[in-house]
Amino acid sequence: MVVKVKKDSENRRNKVKNDLYNQQLSASALAKKYHVSRQTIVGDIALLRAQGEPIIATVNGYHYQKSNNLYQGIIVCQHSRQQTRRELEIIVAAQGQVLDVVVDHPLYGQLIGTLGVMTTSDIEHFMEQLTNDQAKLLSSLTNGIHLHHLACPDELTFIQIKQQLQQAGILYSGDET
Repeated sequence: MVVKVKKDSENRRNKVKNDLYNQQLSASALAKKYHVSRQTIVGDIALLRAQGEPIIATVNGYHYQKSNNLYQGIIVCQHSRQQTRRELEIIVAAQGQVLDVVVDHPLYGQLIGTLGVMTTSDIEHFMEQLTNDQAKLLSSLTNGIHLHHLACPDELTFIQIKQQLQQAGILYSGDET
């Protein structure tokens, strides 16, 4: 009996991995598909990650991080909560992906939130959650200053995104605000 349960769990994890390789899904959606609890899926994801699978958790669910040849760079921004949508729109419109947000907290050090914002739909979902949950942005801990790791088709795109963010007054200049 124990062997069958273990085999079923391994089969489910392999199916979950394949699902995430092809699309982004929430733990709830996977739980429904495989008739298990959300917590079981969270555990499956943890085990897959421990085995070295590059599964990323974002605000929109889990996805498998495929290796790619995208240029990656870091930007430093400072803006108000109201400018969050504009920041994300500039990056996504230029074909950039916002991988995460990072703040340097005086007590805890570097705090990182995985975002995975790649489309206008991702922006809408993020903004809905921000509004509906009345959540606070990580940058609220650091006077609006935060970093983003971006993935772009090439370095020129990354430079153009930085220029557009600077023109919008979102790129951090180091000046006191």
